[in-house]
Amino acid sequence: RASAAAALPPSETSAPMGFPPALLALLGAAGLAALILLVLGSIYFEATNSELPAGLEQPARLRVIHACRIGAAVLGRILENLHLCSQIQFVRFVRNAWTRRRDPALCIQDAAFEGIPVRLYLPKAPSAAGPRKGIVYFHAGGWLFGSLGSQEHLCCYLARESDSVVVSVAYRLAPEHKHPAQLKDCLAASTHFLKVAEDYGVDSSRVILAGNEAGANLAARACQILASRPGLAKVHAQILLCPVLQAVDFNLPSYQQNRAVPLLFRERAAFYLLQRLTGDASCLGDILEGSHVPMKLRAQYRKWLSVDHLQKEFKARGYKPTSCLSSKEDVCEALGSLALPECSPLLAEEAVLSLLPKTFILTCEYDVLRDDGLLYKKRLQDQRVPVTWCHLANGFHGIIEFFEGSWLGFPSGKKGVDDIVSFIKGL
Repeated sequence: RASAAAALPPSETSAPMGFPPALLALLGAAGLAALILLVLGSIYFEATNSELPAGLEQPARLRVIHACRIGAAVLGRILENLHLCSQIQFVRFVRNAWTRRRDPALCIQDAAFEGIPVRLYLPKAPSAAGPRKGIVYFHAGGWLFGSLGSQEHLCCYLARESDSVVVSVAYRLAPEHKHPAQLKDCLAASTHFLKVAEDYGVDSSRVILAGNEAGANLAARACQILASRPGLAKVHAQILLCPVLQAVDFNLPSYQQNRAVPLLFRERAAFYLLQRLTGDASCLGDILEGSHVPMKLRAQYRKWLSVDHLQKEFKARGYKPTSCLSSKEDVCEALGSLALPECSPLLAEEAVLSLLPKTFILTCEYDVLRDDGLLYKKRLQDQRVPVTWCHLANGFHGIIEFFEGSWLGFPSGKKGVDDIVSFIKGL
């Protein structure tokens, strides 16, 4: 039988079991077209449901950035549904693929502090004024995204322009590693650097903790903890950029006014917090309503989160006072730690805040997190902590990441970064 089959003509042995090549090509083209339409439709839907207030800087550029992020998220969801990879993994890949040319004026080294990956940015030129300042930097990304390379352009700029040694920390990410893994990593890396700063030409008494967005949350809490830790050099200053500082009230004026302004929507901010804590977003509606805050803590926190502490101009645009619903016992039990200083540094006691060093806070008008920074500024000033405040009146969440470039650069972002450099130089 085998020899008979071998003797058949090729047309008979290649039986018509598969699809003709032309049909396969047609199906492939149709599938690709459907995928493109799906992505474009999702981008259009999200874009039409977002808001770009008139005061925003370069709204067309922001729309392009927002569309790219939506496209990556949609493709990630498709790949997740095909069981190829998770959406979060794909978005991480896309964001980390954006690399920039390294700065020839810096010596860039990868190392590990207490097993935590770090990247050091050291100016090559010798310091004329002795040991340099050191900056321990925690990246943005909602505790889910970010890497050593994701904000390298910012780290390079700070190191070069302020003549400082910058240490970028690759803390573990959620949801694979839940709270308090991120804070533990940042504390361990900071403590290690404070002990060995001189090995890198840094004065250990002039080490600054800095962070952007979620990283600012980690920097703020790490600074609070280290302020009272004995046997260790004190942190010289803290730099908090668009910080998320509380997870209690998602109805502050900035959350209402900017609920649908890119690059961070109100619901997305709460989603990131849940991913950090539990990896489960099923209680999203509950925390947006405040049902996760125990009743016994509400009166205490109300005095610190009162909108009366905000200037009138920050309440003028589309703000309506709301009342919190009653607490839900099961939600409080599962998510109560969101209302503690470990996740909400804004809610630390006065005795803790009074020990904090000089602080730089950057806020953006069109950012849901704006009021977190404003309220923390008020609390620190009440404890006589020196605060330098930079407010970008036409800025949005994430603008600091786009301070360079002719195509996707924003002048306000550049101003904010230059103000950071001025603050560092003045210390």
